[in-house]
Amino acid sequence: MTTNEDNTKSTILVTGGAGFIGGNFVLRQIQRGDTCVVNLDALTYAGHLATLESIQNNPDHHFVLGSISDSKLVDYLLETHDPMAIVNFAAESHVDRSIDNPNAFLKTNVEGTFELLESTRNYWNKLPSDRQQQFRFLHVSTDEVYGSLGKTGKFTENNQYRPNSPYSASKAAADHFVRCYFKTYGLPTLTTNCSNNYGYYQFPEKLIPLMIQRARNGQSLPIYGKGDNVRDWLFVEDHCEALETVLNQGKPGQVYNVGGNNEMSNLELVKILCGLLDEMLPDSPHCPHHQLIEFVTDRPGHDMRYAIDASKISNELNWQPKHNFQQGLRKTVRWYLDHQSWCETVLADEYAGERLGVV
Repeated sequence: MTTNEDNTKSTILVTGGAGFIGGNFVLRQIQRGDTCVVNLDALTYAGHLATLESIQNNPDHHFVLGSISDSKLVDYLLETHDPMAIVNFAAESHVDRSIDNPNAFLKTNVEGTFELLESTRNYWNKLPSDRQQQFRFLHVSTDEVYGSLGKTGKFTENNQYRPNSPYSASKAAADHFVRCYFKTYGLPTLTTNCSNNYGYYQFPEKLIPLMIQRARNGQSLPIYGKGDNVRDWLFVEDHCEALETVLNQGKPGQVYNVGGNNEMSNLELVKILCGLLDEMLPDSPHCPHHQLIEFVTDRPGHDMRYAIDASKISNELNWQPKHNFQQGLRKTVRWYLDHQSWCETVLADEYAGERLGVV
């Protein structure tokens, strides 16, 4: 593994950079051309090198197979590459999987984040004072730590944490560790809590890519309960831009909620998806695709509604999502239809759990 000799480029360590949001973030950094990325990913079910194929030979991208729990490896990477920031995407992130196997979420999301924070603290303590002030640790989290909303209201950064699944509980614990490392040790941390993301390179167990794949194949479109669970949808490109904004302008120790201002029930969303598929696949024998919708038994602890109040990041850092939901969803459906080879590659290692993978 080599380091970039161009001293005009900053270096960041990205963990979980072969996953959905992390992969999109890494691709943006490399395409921009002013950043070197050390990309640490364990390549579990949701991380795939196929996502990074377009930059596999780029000298500014250094992929490392490994876990954030491996403190010796993380220490080596920090010492060797001397990054000015760490962006932590590494996490087990699927609620259904957390119900079937909560232990994996405890180990990665809690213990792994703790080990990463410890390595970062030791590295940061050795930096000169001017570089200590410039350094940032950005922890990417979820709105699910706040629990479930009623029919009104939105999550703000001051909401009490009320996680309802092993996944959200593990992310809440990780958030607390990040907070305490700022309060106790002065480590310049930042935390973002985002709403449901959609877009390119999302593993096809999540709602939108799952529905696209199943509808394309003429399979049933399973929706939990009555389909009235509401989510706030955020296009992944807008989320990545928000993360860049927080990394560059955010105040250490602060939390920023990132949302897309696109509240919608699962049933409404799937119906819109079916309409787009009818339009883009007019010759499909499965048209109209909404006839494939099937309601199934709800999952345990299913949160009814999430909604993000993103006024803080808007007012303090001047960030706003650029895509409305129709624009982002159309681009997403088109991408999955045009990238079936990617879908087939990542689905080769299918999840053997019992649940369906819908939000």
